[in-house]
Amino acid sequence: MNGTIVRMLLVGPKGGPFREAAEMARGAGAEVRLADTPADALCALRDSGAGMVMIDVETDVPGFLADLTQERFGVPVLACGIDASAERAVAAIRAGAVDYVPLPPDRELIAAAIRQIAVLPEVTLIGEAQNFTRALSFARAMGPAHAPILISGERGTGKQSVAHMVHAASNGGCFHSVECGGVAPDILASELFGHEAGDFPGARADRRGAFTTARGGTLFLRDIDQLPPLLQHRVLSAIDEPGAPRLIASNSRDLGALVEAGRFRADLLARFALASITIPPLRDRGNDIALLAETFVARFAAMESRAVPAIAPEALRLIQGYEWPGNVAELQEAMHRAVLLAHNGGIDAESIVLADGSRIRSVEGNSEATVEALVGRTVEEVERALILQTLERCNGNRTSASQILGISVRTMRNKLKAFVEAGISTIPAA
Repeated sequence: MNGTIVRMLLVGPKGGPFREAAEMARGAGAEVRLADTPADALCALRDSGAGMVMIDVETDVPGFLADLTQERFGVPVLACGIDASAERAVAAIRAGAVDYVPLPPDRELIAAAIRQIAVLPEVTLIGEAQNFTRALSFARAMGPAHAPILISGERGTGKQSVAHMVHAASNGGCFHSVECGGVAPDILASELFGHEAGDFPGARADRRGAFTTARGGTLFLRDIDQLPPLLQHRVLSAIDEPGAPRLIASNSRDLGALVEAGRFRADLLARFALASITIPPLRDRGNDIALLAETFVARFAAMESRAVPAIAPEALRLIQGYEWPGNVAELQEAMHRAVLLAHNGGIDAESIVLADGSRIRSVEGNSEATVEALVGRTVEEVERALILQTLERCNGNRTSASQILGISVRTMRNKLKAFVEAGISTIPAA
């Protein structure tokens, strides 16, 4: 399988089509572990964790999600069903499942769907810009080293893809990823370091954290710049423990500035002295924009079983003149839409649109005037307006909006929930 394989835990009774299809998907190369019941799933999560849980909607999904909350698990849960009732699907979403995935009744098709979900899309590491190729060459060279590595860059530049590349150049082992942003400190503490039974009211059994389950492999901390101060010391100590996993971390903000502001430990930042890799934003990669656009068009045309459409000169000028705040990930989505919107064998300027169908525009205008318009407003007001307007621009797509804003989907969900509780309407309603 190509791409990044997420460590999945599938929960469903033996003998059912969902469980049988899961076994097929695992046999075809997806990294899938199986649990018969929610109770078995909890035991598996305590022992070795998971990047995602898919659970049969016919089981007690609300009860399972309540147990996850009590035991401070932050793993995303997808509820799945084959001809399931709307009531069960709605109940799963209301209980906290990130989504409901209807599955076809055919076992082969279910297995194919699971394999597709098991492979996370990665930002393509293709380019000829010197600042980009230099960063990749350095990252590859640092692969065999066990010392911590820091990968910096804006959202959508490909930091996780680079982390996987570094891991592939190392001595192997598992690859565990933990999101530091938008996660409550107590939940993140359990994710990283585990806990013992009785440590808090919901701790019914011992749990191993990522620093233990990732031993012999790589632990990737996404958005370490959002790691709570109380956990920074524990991470620093865990790095030096015998048998600790190889640590790779990513960040979107200037850690040096955070150190000066007293929000990040200088001694933790110093541990990344061996290698600090910066991935340039797409807007600073020159002709790579056109190269990537053509690569994505060819890829998505093949995926959609279409002839490869030509990119018209005016469309290419538009693509190269746009700043791409979501970087390569945003360009990739835009070119997929362009393939679907292409007509007469070509992609014109009207085919280059945002998630809500609105046209993109080249960067214009006076940035000083834009800043001047913000004067007199509180930071809270500006943040709220930015989130809601970005969400509206993305036609309610929280994933796309989160990517553009540089925050996690979980943070987006929490912000929208706070807006609703304050009586502020959101689009779509949270």
